[in-house]
Amino acid sequence: MKSTSVRYLILLVLTLGTSWQTIAQTLNDTFVNGDLMPNSPDLSPRGTYGVGVRTLKVVHKDQVDVLHMKDGKHPLYDRQLTLEVWYPANIPADKASSVTYESVLGRANDPKRPLVPFTFAGRASRDAEPDASAGAYPLVIVSHGYLGSRLLLTYLTENLASKGYVVVAIDHMESTYSDAAGFPSTLLNRALDDLFVLNEMAGLSAKGSKSFLSGLLNAENAALIGYSMGGYGALNATGAGYSPQAVKAFGQLAQGSTALDVRSMDSPAYKATLDPRIKAVVAFAPWGMERGMWDAKGLAGLTLPTLFVAGSKDDVSGYEKGIKAIYDGAVNADRYMLTYVNARHNVAPNPPPAASLQPGVSVDEYMHYAEPAWNERRINNINQHFVTAFLGIHLKKMEYAKYLDVPETDAAGTWTGFKPRMSVGLEMRHAKP
Repeated sequence: MKSTSVRYLILLVLTLGTSWQTIAQTLNDTFVNGDLMPNSPDLSPRGTYGVGVRTLKVVHKDQVDVLHMKDGKHPLYDRQLTLEVWYPANIPADKASSVTYESVLGRANDPKRPLVPFTFAGRASRDAEPDASAGAYPLVIVSHGYLGSRLLLTYLTENLASKGYVVVAIDHMESTYSDAAGFPSTLLNRALDDLFVLNEMAGLSAKGSKSFLSGLLNAENAALIGYSMGGYGALNATGAGYSPQAVKAFGQLAQGSTALDVRSMDSPAYKATLDPRIKAVVAFAPWGMERGMWDAKGLAGLTLPTLFVAGSKDDVSGYEKGIKAIYDGAVNADRYMLTYVNARHNVAPNPPPAASLQPGVSVDEYMHYAEPAWNERRINNINQHFVTAFLGIHLKKMEYAKYLDVPETDAAGTWTGFKPRMSVGLEMRHAKP
């Protein structure tokens, strides 16, 4: 929906007494996350596949309960993970490809930000028949921020599924809006959840399994996408072991716990957990560098092709001493860094939902999604373009390098795939091992 239409709807509220609930419903009916703006780059449009979506629940048994300690030891518990899966699907010609997602604003256990249920529209079909015509598709695992949900990046997850990927987004237990808990759980479990879900998808895709995923995905050809704390976990899952400083700080935060030791670069067990099935990483605004989570040794452990996406004014993960420092320090990886000049932290999620405009809802719910210097829909389209190019190269062996190997700024030359003048405000860096 155009901004002029939004202003018109707001005017209706002021002059005719139209309810905010009506406004929210109108926005939901008209605007779908991921739809194209007229100035979207070439690889933003959807692919040729219909998109199905299903919800799965899996259980990671006997994990360290880092939030509780008894007699100096942590008990074990089962981590309940809800997954949303988007996949290529056969959609009948006479059936509209639409879905209603259910989420919440707010955060659990915070009376200043109570949970507010809301719905929003997507362009997928719930429980649609999988399209197995092209064989097993590459797997993409998506990890949200803290706090967040598996539905935070539907503009991207649907888009990738339409291009021939099976995309699995995780609700990380104790890190979602609905079940927010102590931060040590997020620090410890992000990489562990990612690797567990990779194994679960491999099992569900095996021939003979009773899952709809049987034969549909190739877990040997996978990528991780993470935003903020999701980026933190994705980097650790793929070679960036944590620093001694990080291990010490974690212990101070978690009652003297040593549970993070096994994810440190100095741990003999760490390298054995790195999974060769993962071929590439996309890290949106990864958190942790400014807090000492990595040192030079840890960053040097990242060897997979990596696409970093950052705002130059990120005030959560940091830029010069944060995301850019990770990019600079990952000396053994073929890496790119896309920068939104003057953007802050919110360079990955869907635009603010209509429900965040309702009276009585904390402004923090809007700001959790909003990017003050950029149009969120434009960011979404640009992300669709570059993630398509990056994953196309590394998971599908497509000839997309020209879309990534562009001048550092538009002042230095035209960016392939962008309409004239439409790459202004962007920077792209590329470094090889």
